[in-house]
Amino acid sequence: MLRDRITSNEVARAAGVSQSAVSRTFTPGASVSESTRKKVLKAAKALGYRPNAIARSLITSRSRIVAVVVAYFDNQFYPDLLGELSAKLQAEGYQILLFGGAVDRHSDELLSQILQYQVDGIILLSSSLSSEFSAECAALGVPVVLVNRTTAQDDVSSVTSDNLAGGRLVANFLLAGGHLRFGFIAGTPNSSTNRDREAGFLRTLRERGVKDFQTAIGNYTWEGAARATRELIASRKAPDAIFCANDHMALAAMDVARFEFGLKIPRDVSIVGYDNAGAARWPSYNLTTVEQPVTEMASAAAQILLSQIKGDLVSPAHTVVPLSLIVRSSARVPDRDDFPELSAPKTPRKT
Repeated sequence: MLRDRITSNEVARAAGVSQSAVSRTFTPGASVSESTRKKVLKAAKALGYRPNAIARSLITSRSRIVAVVVAYFDNQFYPDLLGELSAKLQAEGYQILLFGGAVDRHSDELLSQILQYQVDGIILLSSSLSSEFSAECAALGVPVVLVNRTTAQDDVSSVTSDNLAGGRLVANFLLAGGHLRFGFIAGTPNSSTNRDREAGFLRTLRERGVKDFQTAIGNYTWEGAARATRELIASRKAPDAIFCANDHMALAAMDVARFEFGLKIPRDVSIVGYDNAGAARWPSYNLTTVEQPVTEMASAAAQILLSQIKGDLVSPAHTVVPLSLIVRSSARVPDRDDFPELSAPKTPRKT
């Protein structure tokens, strides 16, 4: 049978304190003495009281809920990032409301639904939004932060790694390893991360006089990357080095190369990824990859969003976290003298 809900006023009477003291006890970050807190918690436990977050949101006009949109659940990088982000927000008294986003288009339709939940802010992981919807969110006072994506207008806050630099880093690493024929497996072609990684990689090859390179599209999926790898390896000039726009695709490329074509990695072909996600560290893959630091990205995204929710930050903020090349056994390792680009990571850059 349903029992009547215990109110904060009943807890206050039982504890011998004011109702506002009860409210402060259950409000993260609020000021309350230790003795008062103990009396309130003891009374609440005896009465079976639980604070009503929905009722509180009606009073404060703050739900303390952040919507998080994720487009690639099968890519281990995003569950890792989601876990870190959730921990950072919970430490500040916020909870996340999770939504599955669109892989190949703007999330505007989904975002219209999200706003119905009266969220305090929105974080998009690997998803984007149109300039029209970003303007609507701004008008409503709902801050938005993109993680691992940017917009052409820079009108929405973002947290990324330096994807152009990452592409250049991989190109120089593979060139120093003595490779001659190169392949690039792209993610979603219109995504900002893919464009920059591809541009950094191919531009460096051209600057170094390389003309023998091919590209294929994997759309950030395992199946797409497998098809792209077959296309590259079966071509007349099969590459002896393949750079994939993320680790999820690089793992698929390794499996196709080894088990369908019988190639030895890295003797016959070197494969490099981007993210340093989960399985990249498994001994069966031991993938050489550009690492995006998950903890730093989550911290930066949470800090920007919370600053905007509190009104401390008004204009869009853009943080570029440091990246580094993690060298493992999936690619030939050049002599250190031939690869001066391998240096200590830089500090985060804000604009």
